[in-house]
Amino acid sequence: MQTDLRGRDLIGDLDFSKEEVEMVLDVAFDLKRKRALGEPHPYLRDKALAMLFFFSSTRTRGSFEAGMAQLGGHAAFIESRTTQIAHGDTEKEMGEIFGRYFDGIAIRHVEWGIGNRYLNFVAQASRVPILNMQCEIYHPFQILADLMTIIEKKGRDLRRMKMVVSWAYAASYLKPISVPQSLILQMPRFGLDVVLAHPPEFKLMPDIMDQAKEQARKYKTGFEVVEDMEAAFKEADIIYAKSWGPLLTSNDPQEGKRIQDQYEDWITDERKMALAKDDAIYMHPLPADRNIEVTDGVIDGPHSVVFDEAENRLHAQKAVMALTMR
Repeated sequence: MQTDLRGRDLIGDLDFSKEEVEMVLDVAFDLKRKRALGEPHPYLRDKALAMLFFFSSTRTRGSFEAGMAQLGGHAAFIESRTTQIAHGDTEKEMGEIFGRYFDGIAIRHVEWGIGNRYLNFVAQASRVPILNMQCEIYHPFQILADLMTIIEKKGRDLRRMKMVVSWAYAASYLKPISVPQSLILQMPRFGLDVVLAHPPEFKLMPDIMDQAKEQARKYKTGFEVVEDMEAAFKEADIIYAKSWGPLLTSNDPQEGKRIQDQYEDWITDERKMALAKDDAIYMHPLPADRNIEVTDGVIDGPHSVVFDEAENRLHAQKAVMALTMR
């Protein structure tokens, strides 16, 4: 097996094989141990990462900046609106020039129909790794952190465990579909039986659905789609419920909001959590719309692992950077 990830891009979840993801997780757990013990680990001393944001961030910026510092390098925060991108710098320029200034380029660009294309064009022109901090199709680093968290809480043998990936109502903006899409691509590879629950207007991309079904067939795991949140929650081991926009139905914000507001009862509350197994865990990538998307009683309750999940963004990202940017 090829285990040298130096120079590799991570744009989509399937860019790394299952075995490569396992290696990333092994490194992430080791880096987490080193940080807990205060052991220095400057694997990227004198390396620099460009972090190009087209979309605002809290955890992503903080965890990449902290991670690069802990690895001995430097992360440069670059807000696209403060650059010449709006006045002529193309993807080719960004790949060619930043690829010469920096040792890696991380990009967050979630605009529908544009973000993933932008990352891939930069990658074609760059001599250094391109890391996807989230596009409109994929959010691979979030899912690596999620998988790391599930292993911490449930062990490495996840076969026959039921994971629910559910839509939930949110009153705020129409959120990207990248998190649920990345979840259904990655989790079947590790033995989880995935149940995807959403109202009919909130479908995911057909080609992503096809790939998820293929991963489930390949790894002999379950993959089911339902339109009933409560039915999905029954006897679940893992609940991952978050909002996303009806982008395949309409990407008009007003129409999307009208559709979204029909399903205010799709909230993760204590009654629904009680349908899952007694030791079920509740997951969310954050930020959550509290008491709209999920009740305080759930997100702050005994089933919630959201803060461990957020912490693991740091360790999973450090692992990928250490392996690709050496």
